[in-house]
This record gives sequence, C-alpha cells and structure tokens, in this order.
Amino acid sequence: MSFMRKLSEVEEAKKLMTDAMDWSVLKWLWEKRTVRETADKANAALDMLEQKVKASWRDELKAAYKELQMQTRAAKKGRDKTDSQQRRAIDPKNRRFLNKVKQADDKAYRAHMDAENTFDEAERLLSTSLAREGCQKAIESWNFHEKAIRLAEAGITPIKGKNDN
Repeated sequence: MSFMRKLSEVEEAKKLMTDAMDWSVLKWLWEKRTVRETADKANAALDMLEQKVKASWRDELKAAYKELQMQTRAAKKGRDKTDSQQRRAIDPKNRRFLNKVKQADDKAYRAHMDAENTFDEAERLLSTSLAREGCQKAIESWNFHEKAIRLAEAGITPIKGKNDN
C-alpha cells in the first residue's frame, strides 16, 4: 500500500517558488500573501499525508514511535530518560527503522523552519536575494518531507488476503 503520490498543493507551491525566484521587490511585496498561503497549503497537505501514513502503522510501531519522540523531548529538556526497566521492549529492527524515520522527520522539520525564518528575514529586510534563498529552502524542505513520508510508508504492513501465503 502506498500513499505517496504527487500532491497538487506541493507541486503548485514548488512551481510558484521556482517562478518567484525571478521576482522584483515590488512583485514580492504584492505577492507575499499568496506565497505564504500556497506554502501553508503545501505544508498542511504533507502533514496530513504523514499523519495518514503513520496512522496505518501497526499499533506496536505507533507506540514505539511515540515513546521515541517522548525520549527525545525529555533529553532536550535535560530530564533523565525513562528508567530502562520502564521502557517498552522494542524490537531492534523496528527501533532502527523508527530511528531512521525520526531522523528524516527531524531533518524535514529543520529545513521547514529554516525556510520560514529565511522568508521572515527577507520580508523584514525587503531582500529579494533572501526571498530567493527562502524559495530554494522551501522546495528543499518539501523534498525532505516527501522523502520522510516515503520512508515511513515502509512501516505499513500489507494486509494479506486469505489466498496469500
């Protein structure tokens, strides 16, 4: 089962960002709202697809991924991780897979935030060069998010019919 397909919202946003790399300052001022709205729609579409894919995981994977996320948050806040006896026993193969998914998710999130910050700075400074850089970073962040979703799809176990072996 594969959910990953070209999302029209993302393709539209990539085209707009590519076109926007040639805009003047005035065009950027005039179109910045459209750019933001289009980017937000692309991000929302990718987020929804990611949620759909992860909702299709086996309960064991969902629980293990949630635990992995909580451990990461606790470590970032300087808290001691959960006692090793309290930790859920996660199959090493699943742990490796979930770590890869988490790393891909984190990379996509960092790229998204970098693009957002670059656009904010471009708007503040009225800088077309920063706006162009923001366009490139936005496209890159969507590519990373798509890659993370494709990776997460590997966690979906196909449902076997009664004739399947």
